[in-house]
Amino acid sequence: MTFDITPHASRPAAPSRRAFVKGAGASALAAAGGIGTLAAAAAPGAADPSSSRSADPSAAARQAGPADLITKAIPGTDERLPTVGLGMFMTFDVLPGAPRDHLRDVVQRFWDGGGRVFDVSPLYGNSEYVLGDILSELGIADDAFIANKIWTTGAYLSDRRDAERRLEQSLNNLWRERFDLMQVHSLTNAEMNVAILNSWKDDGRIRYVGVTHHVTHYFPAIEAWIRTGNVDVVQVRYSIFRRDAEERILPAAADHGVAVIAHMTLDKGRLHDVVGRRPVPRWAVRELDCQTWAQFYLKYVISHPAVTCALVGTRDPEHAADDVGAMTGPLPDESMRQEMVRHVERIPGFTDIDSMGWYPGQEFDGRVRLSGAEHVFN
Repeated sequence: MTFDITPHASRPAAPSRRAFVKGAGASALAAAGGIGTLAAAAAPGAADPSSSRSADPSAAARQAGPADLITKAIPGTDERLPTVGLGMFMTFDVLPGAPRDHLRDVVQRFWDGGGRVFDVSPLYGNSEYVLGDILSELGIADDAFIANKIWTTGAYLSDRRDAERRLEQSLNNLWRERFDLMQVHSLTNAEMNVAILNSWKDDGRIRYVGVTHHVTHYFPAIEAWIRTGNVDVVQVRYSIFRRDAEERILPAAADHGVAVIAHMTLDKGRLHDVVGRRPVPRWAVRELDCQTWAQFYLKYVISHPAVTCALVGTRDPEHAADDVGAMTGPLPDESMRQEMVRHVERIPGFTDIDSMGWYPGQEFDGRVRLSGAEHVFN
């Protein structure tokens, strides 16, 4: 794996940032023909200012989208999020000068379909820069729900300097004044970093605190953080193939009022590779309005009562539109969820997905290389 984490020179944190974003966004919208009008008035799902968790003045705007969009509340608040979010790992890591119009189209289609949640990390190569520029160009930087991550150990115990520097760098990269959610990436130095994140929350620099890990071996540690009451969100691996989170993580989150963001919901492209050209089962089309396998897989994930949002990753605009389509139509009940599992487990190769490499048949040319990345970055 090759990955350069040397920081670029920071963008100037100029007071004119909002004016710049507004002007750039207006020009982009005029050129693109618009990106979906955001609600101007408060919606019933807007955050309650009296909530013990930070209210967000732009939360009402985030509710705009298809009228029948499936959203879920962040526990302990009245703020609702669309149930499908867009992750940046690998897909938005493009080198300077490389084509990225397709990524702009991905964000456009995702947003038009009601998507508002974007998950990124400083360790995802150039993803922060790319996402920040695209959101600014489209004029939606302030209305997007940005979930970012921190991965820092400091020079010594309780050394906050590196964390502070990285927060400011990430805010500049994404043209933000605060983040909606900041997460401790892969539980790195979690004892120190969760405390730092809660202090940032108290200062108003972030709104929610979270921890993440994709390796099931670390799920007991994730569960322990759920039970402490010191985090608002956990992000874990969860899909129709890898259902370990159903055993303890999801029940604990439901019991303790912690939001759950699911990642690896399509198992890094391997779920699609296994089904190949097989059609979606007719009963899923008829009863769940699943037009594609992506919608089949995502509806399984977001139908769990404890799951707040399911992340997907793509660099294909058509796939982005397909993914957000999972947020409309019926969701399966428990009986149908079990039938969905039985159906895919009968497909040859399904039970061997973990032995396959990530993103079969795809190549990436960013700063992050897949060799070994699966053990580090999600």
